[in-house]
Amino acid sequence: MTNITPQPCDLLIEAGWVVPVVPHGVVLTDHAVAVSGGRIQAILPIADARAQFAPKDTVARSEAVLIPGLVNAHTHNPMTLLRGIADDLPLMTWLQQHIWPVEAAVIGPDFVADGTTLAIAEMLRGGTTCANENYFFPDVQAGVYKKYGFRARVGAVIIDFPSAWASCDDEYFDRACQLHDTWRDDALIGTAFAPHAPYTVNDANFERIRMLADQLDVPVHLHLHETAQEVSDSLKLHGQRPIARIDRLGLLNDRLIAVHMTELTEGEIQQCAERGVSVVHCPESNLKLASGFSPVCALLKAGVNLAIGTDGCASNNDLDMFGETRSAALLAKAVARDAAGFNAFEALHAATLGGAKALGFEHKIGSIEVGKQADLVCVDVSPLETQPLHHVVSQLIYAVGRHQVSDVWINGVAKLRQRELLGMDVDAIVANAKQWRHKIAQVRA
Repeated sequence: MTNITPQPCDLLIEAGWVVPVVPHGVVLTDHAVAVSGGRIQAILPIADARAQFAPKDTVARSEAVLIPGLVNAHTHNPMTLLRGIADDLPLMTWLQQHIWPVEAAVIGPDFVADGTTLAIAEMLRGGTTCANENYFFPDVQAGVYKKYGFRARVGAVIIDFPSAWASCDDEYFDRACQLHDTWRDDALIGTAFAPHAPYTVNDANFERIRMLADQLDVPVHLHLHETAQEVSDSLKLHGQRPIARIDRLGLLNDRLIAVHMTELTEGEIQQCAERGVSVVHCPESNLKLASGFSPVCALLKAGVNLAIGTDGCASNNDLDMFGETRSAALLAKAVARDAAGFNAFEALHAATLGGAKALGFEHKIGSIEVGKQADLVCVDVSPLETQPLHHVVSQLIYAVGRHQVSDVWINGVAKLRQRELLGMDVDAIVANAKQWRHKIAQVRA
């Protein structure tokens, strides 16, 4: 009998169940994932892994499910500091009379850095390892994400009025291009153009975005068809629906990350499928602002790539991707009047690989496959709230709470171990959030 010398690896994660997302619908029992150099080296039964590998570190979680890290495909994470300041209001009242005035008074590099830090801590404790960001001072955001080793696609906001970030169109574009130049080769941080919405960006700027996005090979992250009012206003002002206008301006393509998409015709759904548009569904923000219902089942049936996002904490009011995915799955069934629609495996796919694809990161993350980056999450399913365990993925979507996330890795680096954040001072983050509460209260007084 030949003795085989075990291969070295950095990390071996042993789990009661592994849900790789690819192949679709697969659940592996008593499997392990070997990680080296930040990448997934092997996926195999635990007994085989122990024979084949000599890991520097072993994490054994016999009553946990190992899944890809969740991808929050639409966030305004600095706005975590605005959690709960203007609830129970319709979108435009909320935005114009409350959010924008407060932002104008407090926004700056410190606000953005501190809000992003708070958001990273919250996301990690909820199993999210990647965010698609859309907010001012993206350079500051990128630096904070990098500091904590968190994966992000950071959007450079383009909007038709001056802000603390930029005073005119040329400055918005100059800063966007500078952001891209700074981060273009980074392993964790990507960039995007983030025009705010069709009603706040003019045709000339959309055309400029299209040209630059093509040249720089980056996505375009856009709120689109969020409300019925947006559609009716566009018909009055432009004589066409927002999607038709975006198409006329050359942006309806596989670079487009279209967020909300509550008001869609069958033709528009088919057009998005044909053009390769990714749609980000934000059910809880849409419900809270009474913005409408995205036709998720119809989008999936047409072949549109679907992702899930929480939106910002000022309109959600949390960054809980487990809760968001459950809401998405349940709401989709009600809207389609189809209990079989948007099933548990489809929902998990949207929260992981669907988000990764929307961001252009599907070659790196979103599934547990050999060669991909080790962005991984362990979910403890031993508590009574998830017992008995008849169907692993059903429990993940319909029963698990984010407090059951036990361990998180990004690029194979531990970020959360047994519920404890690593490399982040929770007490300091909470204390800092409290001092921002006092600052914002003074502004609103």
